[in-house]
Amino acid sequence: MKILIVDDEDHIRAMMRLTLEAAGHSVAEASDGPAGLQAFGDGQGWDVVLLDQKMPGVEGTEVLREMRRRKPGAVVILVTAFASIDLVIEAMHLGATDFLRKPMTPDALRGAVAAAAGRPAPPRTIPSAPARPIETLTMNGFHIRHTGTDRDASGAVRHQFTVTRYPQQQEQAVNVTIDPEAVARVERLTKRELPADAGFWRQQAERLLAAYLWSEGAIPLADQLRVAHVSRADMDL
Repeated sequence: MKILIVDDEDHIRAMMRLTLEAAGHSVAEASDGPAGLQAFGDGQGWDVVLLDQKMPGVEGTEVLREMRRRKPGAVVILVTAFASIDLVIEAMHLGATDFLRKPMTPDALRGAVAAAAGRPAPPRTIPSAPARPIETLTMNGFHIRHTGTDRDASGAVRHQFTVTRYPQQQEQAVNVTIDPEAVARVERLTKRELPADAGFWRQQAERLLAAYLWSEGAIPLADQLRVAHVSRADMDL
């Protein structure tokens, strides 16, 4: 594959280049956003872009917007050491194909590239706002796909996900349980009925699972995660 690296840190670019060239890829570099856009051109010459989020002048998300304007199907992996899980999800809605955390291991880098290259092309238009949960979230070489809901032995709703880890293509089912007490508390405070199988709770489950993958770099046990607390900011939304 032909890969473009856009990052202002020389040693990070060098590590990524050496790792990817050793895996048989053709790699070019740019040291900031404007240089990255110049190298990107109309995007037709690149299979994957590795794009740093924090750079002088123009941040990665703005470069991402422009790359997706020039080539709506561009495969762009956003790379950062400073991300919150909310930024990860925002970047996915902007069209990022994957999100990779610094510092990264060579295996994580190869996995992210393999995962991004193996995904369907992003939507050809960029929504002005994330009106609904995205169907597949990808980060650090993990795919997260929501597959449905069921109930545990106590009757609590569980949101079901399939998590795939690349490049191993290890696939595992993960359930995120919604605590009935959390549902009751949110309904009391918002004065709205929000059943545990609603989209609001799916978003909370997705955020909890993504945060685990982001911080731990591993797939949790099948029934390890439980949404027991929701922030005031989430309830305001």
